Amino acid sequence: MRIIFLLFLTLFFKTEAQTSVLNIADSLFLNGNYTKAINHYKLHKNQDEVFEKIAKAYVAIGNYDLALSNFEAAIEAYPDNILLKYEFAKLLSKTKNFETALVMYKTLISIHGNNPNYHYELGLVQEQIKDSLAIKSFIKAFNLDKTHQKAIYKVAKYNLQKRRYTAVDSLIRIGLETYPKNIELINLKAQKYYWQQDYRKAGKWFKQLIELGETSEFIYEKLSLCYGYHYQYKEALKYRLMALKYNPTDTDALYTIGGYYLELENYPKAEEFLSKALSFLDKPLHQEYSTLAKAFSYQKKYPEAIKALKKAIRESPDNEFLHFKLAVILGKYYEDYDAKIKAFEAVKKKFPNGRMNEMVDHYISKLKEEQFKDQKDGTD
Repeated sequence: MRIIFLLFLTLFFKTEAQTSVLNIADSLFLNGNYTKAINHYKLHKNQDEVFEKIAKAYVAIGNYDLALSNFEAAIEAYPDNILLKYEFAKLLSKTKNFETALVMYKTLISIHGNNPNYHYELGLVQEQIKDSLAIKSFIKAFNLDKTHQKAIYKVAKYNLQKRRYTAVDSLIRIGLETYPKNIELINLKAQKYYWQQDYRKAGKWFKQLIELGETSEFIYEKLSLCYGYHYQYKEALKYRLMALKYNPTDTDALYTIGGYYLELENYPKAEEFLSKALSFLDKPLHQEYSTLAKAFSYQKKYPEAIKALKKAIRESPDNEFLHFKLAVILGKYYEDYDAKIKAFEAVKKKFPNGRMNEMVDHYISKLKEEQFKDQKDGTD
């Protein structure tokens, strides 16, 4: 009897000791002391019971290889544990083990086909391996759970890419009914209106993104363009300047900003940004130089305007309008009437059958009349 009692006590204390080890390990894990938790879990006599916990601790410290091996050991010990397989599948996907993850998610779906998230996660893996069936998995997830925000986004995005705007509207409406602050869906709605060229509505939704704290070069740029399309250049300029902070050497942005300043009649600023744009371009286009010339001309900086237009003409030598613009600027710059007239005659000589000859003749005729009047006044 005494021997039995002693054996019982020994067994009791061993059990208590193992329970104590497990409790300490769990406490360390819960407090974020993952490495010490792993070391204590490894002291546990029945390792089958702690493989999953060790795996999760390794995930927490970013050692995914050891996490995967411990998940595999846990699944071998408990092959019917669905949640364990799900955690393993998610880690496989995270670590780009897509083929194995694919098999695991299909296994989970074969067991619980009505779980929407299994279909959604399967879709994510299929997306990564460029499997066209991904959208079917997202649609299945949505059909199983009409409030699944992530699935709604994936299906709505697919329909937007296909220009199925009615479907996009329906999906986004369903999504925003259950989560009105879904940034991704609001972004899709803004893009949908932008693609439809409904810039007022697009601007409203892009602005809502900013109000929700979502800022990016893309959002600022598109909101700026929405205002620009409706000639609201002050607001367009404001948001394009914000977009420029993300990429200060963006030539398109610099050029566009210069154009906005031009429309707002802030010619020095227009000159500054247009000049910056041109300085970053390896092969400037004639349009950019032509616009810069306009900014110079408004400030009566005729030599600079002439220089810019000559560069534009070098970029596009057969552009009749550029030659005409140069003649107009030369006409403002030269004091001598013969020189002014000669500038316009040069345009007519280069383009004898040009579309602007009537306008050129008008300028020449007007200059000759002014010349004759000045000469007559001088004689009198």
